[in-house]
Amino acid sequence: MSRRMAVIAGSVLAAALVLSGCGSDDDSGSEEGGSGSAAAEAKVLAKVAQPKVGEMAGAMGMWTTDKNFVKAGLKKISGYPLAGGKAEWEVPLTGEVCWSSQTPTKDGKVAVVFQNDKKDPSVCTEIGVVDINKGKLLWHKQATNEYGSAEMFDEITVGGGTVAAAGTSASAGWKLDGTPLWKPSDETCDTVGYAGDDTKLVAVRDCGDTDNPKLQVETVDPKTRAAKSTYKMPQGTEYVHVAAVDPLVLAADDGKSQGGSGISTFITVDDSATQGKELSTIPVGGGKHGKYEAECPSTEVTGCAQLAVSKDKNALYLGTSDPASSSSEARNDLVSFDLKTGKQLRRAPGSDSGRLVPIGLDDSGKVIAYEEANIARETGGAIHEVDPATLKQTKVLQNPSAGYEMEARFESDRRALYAGSRLYLGADHVTEPSTVYKTPQPLAVVYGEK
Repeated sequence: MSRRMAVIAGSVLAAALVLSGCGSDDDSGSEEGGSGSAAAEAKVLAKVAQPKVGEMAGAMGMWTTDKNFVKAGLKKISGYPLAGGKAEWEVPLTGEVCWSSQTPTKDGKVAVVFQNDKKDPSVCTEIGVVDINKGKLLWHKQATNEYGSAEMFDEITVGGGTVAAAGTSASAGWKLDGTPLWKPSDETCDTVGYAGDDTKLVAVRDCGDTDNPKLQVETVDPKTRAAKSTYKMPQGTEYVHVAAVDPLVLAADDGKSQGGSGISTFITVDDSATQGKELSTIPVGGGKHGKYEAECPSTEVTGCAQLAVSKDKNALYLGTSDPASSSSEARNDLVSFDLKTGKQLRRAPGSDSGRLVPIGLDDSGKVIAYEEANIARETGGAIHEVDPATLKQTKVLQNPSAGYEMEARFESDRRALYAGSRLYLGADHVTEPSTVYKTPQPLAVVYGEK
């Protein structure tokens, strides 16, 4: 049986993967960088109101298209104008959202796992694919086990054109058009979960037991689940998350990760051969480079956040917990690592206001970093574009100070997207009204210039 007990939704956006250019091999701990002053003054363009609930409910999912900002809400997925406004379309669901694929396919499809209030509102049995370009639920299915009961799933992904879901006891797969590929069945090794992109599907399997997990990561044929490449995780690994699919970057958790980050070590794997080969390891806590602040959900395979991965640069970008220099005015530093060697390439001070957090890459290949709102200074957050080679930062969007408190409240349950010069912040859960704050907290907010 799988060791996961329940769905614990991740708090944000995982890494984007497209970048061009060449990296630096400097491991000197250089503090090149610093923020430029070309920031546009942002306004709150729109808020998505928090539905009234008596207890926390799942609402995981936030994406953008050429026309819409799309957010999962309470038992629905809605498409709003990019600059905010009333929903232009809604896709009703039979229950709350448990998990969703993090990035749309090239043609705008996302997969979701949700509940069925009419049958059993406490478990996640429903699989659906939504076309967020058209605002339509393309199909909605269940997967039944050998006893004829609907299988329960914890997470879902889309990889290589396959919708793959995994749960506490089984997995199932479908083509994007809803055609079944495999059904829940006994497996030699339990499938913990999947990760994927437009061309690849990666499976995490456990060949051990509760007291002695034996995890392995397989790059599989999306149609058959047959393993193309297998990498066995180091002994003592309790959980493994896929931080990036191509290149294959794993976030291993030995159960001793600090602060509940879900990560003790990043591992880069060459999956081009039948037997996967470890290329490098990057310890997350302690060491001469300090502690890094990336996070992954406790048990799920996908959902890692506060990092960026570049395929062409072959680099991993992270924020630190503290600056390297005690005299630095920065709240933390940004660092880049060579994924082939694990060596640090660059280190640069972040902002002197809020902590600087990588959230992905833009279409031009620049690292996008979010500067968190500062409660002590009562200042809003910001977006920085970061040169992937030098880590030099240019602030491009400054959020208003008037809403710093609201913005900061997203920190513990935050999903962040930057697209079209707008910042979208959203929560993965609908929550009951706060007894501490007088101002209602929105489910999502849009920042940008008018």
